[in-house]
Amino acid sequence: MPYPLDAAAVRTWCGLALEALGRERERIDAINVYPVADGDTGTNLYLTLESAARAVEAAFDGHGSAGTAPALADAVGAMAHGALIGARGNSGTILAQLLRGMAQVLVAAPAGETGAAEALRRALRRAATAAYEAVAHPVEGTVLTVATAAAGAAERTAGGAAGVAEVARAAHRGAAEALEATPGQLAVLGKAGVVDAGGCGLVALLGALADALSGEVTAVPVAVRAGGPPPEPFGCAVAGAGDAAAEGCADPHAGGPAFEVIYLLEAGDAEVDRLRARLDRLGDSLVVVGGDGLWNVHVHVDDAGAAVEAGIEAGRPYRIRITHFGAGPRGKEPALAARAVVAVVPGAGLAGLCAEAGATTVTVRPGEPPASGELVQAIRQARAREVMLLPNDPELRHTAAAAAEQARAEGVRVAVIPTRSAVQGLAALAVHEPGRSFDEDVVAMTAAAGATRYAELAVAEHQSWTMAGVCQAGDVLGLIDGDVAVIGPDLARTAMTVLDRMLSAGGELVTLVLGADVPEALGERLERHVRARHLAVDTVVYEGGEYAAPLLIGVE
Repeated sequence: MPYPLDAAAVRTWCGLALEALGRERERIDAINVYPVADGDTGTNLYLTLESAARAVEAAFDGHGSAGTAPALADAVGAMAHGALIGARGNSGTILAQLLRGMAQVLVAAPAGETGAAEALRRALRRAATAAYEAVAHPVEGTVLTVATAAAGAAERTAGGAAGVAEVARAAHRGAAEALEATPGQLAVLGKAGVVDAGGCGLVALLGALADALSGEVTAVPVAVRAGGPPPEPFGCAVAGAGDAAAEGCADPHAGGPAFEVIYLLEAGDAEVDRLRARLDRLGDSLVVVGGDGLWNVHVHVDDAGAAVEAGIEAGRPYRIRITHFGAGPRGKEPALAARAVVAVVPGAGLAGLCAEAGATTVTVRPGEPPASGELVQAIRQARAREVMLLPNDPELRHTAAAAAEQARAEGVRVAVIPTRSAVQGLAALAVHEPGRSFDEDVVAMTAAAGATRYAELAVAEHQSWTMAGVCQAGDVLGLIDGDVAVIGPDLARTAMTVLDRMLSAGGELVTLVLGADVPEALGERLERHVRARHLAVDTVVYEGGEYAAPLLIGVE
């Protein structure tokens, strides 16, 4: 029996789609050969939709009255917003735009079967158009082609008595047919003998929509290899598809960009237009989705710092994720490195610095600590058998431990290096050596972090009592190893006092990390101070960027 297109249907759609992508996640990963053969399309689609589903559940929980549901507009709006803020990778970012395009039409869907059917046709067309607009250089034979075919098939049901379930089923069939043709449209797919992985996920998503509206699980099987046999319903991959891809593809990263950079961005339309142009010159696989002041930016680049700096110039980037693509031939475990480092950092500049050293980073804003799930995903994105996790914050000790435990259950060997500050993380990263044994690397990184005393300078927000006495609002606080040790009138003089105290116990190297609002001249002034007062001590200065403390100090 068909169901109406309402909030309950959206909720059911999310549940069925999650089940489908959960079953097919690993097999979609296995056929991921375009745009980068990094084997994570299925995972990224699943995580993006999981974020969308959580947002829909929150819309139901926050509706208030027991036994009632939110309006369709609220449910589809929540789904689109959840996908936008949780989008992962190239495929997840495009999926977020597809859902946003659908939501733009469905928020005003009229009541009644005929009106809903027409709204769904227009929503599918708007989704395909929006996805093309979001991709800097659209390529046929990808999820974009599949989305367009789905919209076309839905539109061909117009003029008859087709209800909303029939429209959704037609869109699913049209997408499935287009997916089977993708190996003949994109050379890399044909060479590997597989269909497009992102399109595969979209077919599963549309099948779930049709089932949610019809109440019947009758998804059309989809073949994943050119001329290959179709698998079970909802299926998008068959055993051995990963081997086929391995035989048909060379090193997925030879000459390609070294980093994937993703971040949420608060910015206006004009600033985003300029950002698109700048990022397009920096790299490839550029996708920018969103609107109304909130955007999700995805790009592959060689200079991760430049991509983040471009976002800072455009607006306020946050939830920055920088992934270093692994090197080596693609096999059953695509681009799987022997060992990697995952670092939590408080500023864009630090993120770029750590990424250039080969780390996968999770950038956080003050007061917004990452959840263990976010750290688990970063460990997955590192694509390594062994991972060193740098929390760089004593408050993240339990979160990091929980993430490491979950990753271990997935077969990854994880060590949490007890770094309490970003400067300790930098020290640990500097001695990281993937060529030595895992245990030796853990010992060396832990020793380097432990040998680094750390300090942070901050501005007091209100009067309070500290270990160094009473401070007033506006005073500069110098925290050494987590405790307030100095209260001063300005940043420069307080920093000099902190440095002298730390270096009184000895030291060979001072690391200074400047916040976004701190003038570069301060670093030069502090460097001269160290050189004049403390012989044989070297100083290095880095820019921490937005969200970093005004000044971080490390002494080794």
